[in-house]
Amino acid sequence: MLRSGLAFAGINTNAQFLGELDTRNDGVLTALEVMGKDFTGTRLAVLSACETGLGEIHEGEGVYGLRRAFQEAGVRSVIASLWEVSDAGTQELMSNMYRRINQGMDPHMALRETQLQMIQSKEWNAPYIWSAFMMQGR
Repeated sequence: MLRSGLAFAGINTNAQFLGELDTRNDGVLTALEVMGKDFTGTRLAVLSACETGLGEIHEGEGVYGLRRAFQEAGVRSVIASLWEVSDAGTQELMSNMYRRINQGMDPHMALRETQLQMIQSKEWNAPYIWSAFMMQGR
């Protein structure tokens, strides 16, 4: 759970030299740190960076990574990517999905409808753009 995480802006200035990490505020949010939080009542976490749905496989336990950490911490549904994603394609997908959610659509349906819309688009119809994102949860 320490090998899965998100690096935030400013990490290079916060950790210029090995050994000077402040693990409470080092610019990296690990899956282990996420599991230590209480996200009970959170409907949706969106991890739109590259490969956020990947993790380590543990025999008999499944995949450990960011997606699982957020679900263990109480998030109802998590959207994550399975491979490197296009910045422009991700922006298109997320903007349209959030618009639908803000209009009251269920997050699962909003992701599905957005992906179907992108399939019909000449600019965004390549599967590697719209199909990188999957949702797990209730």
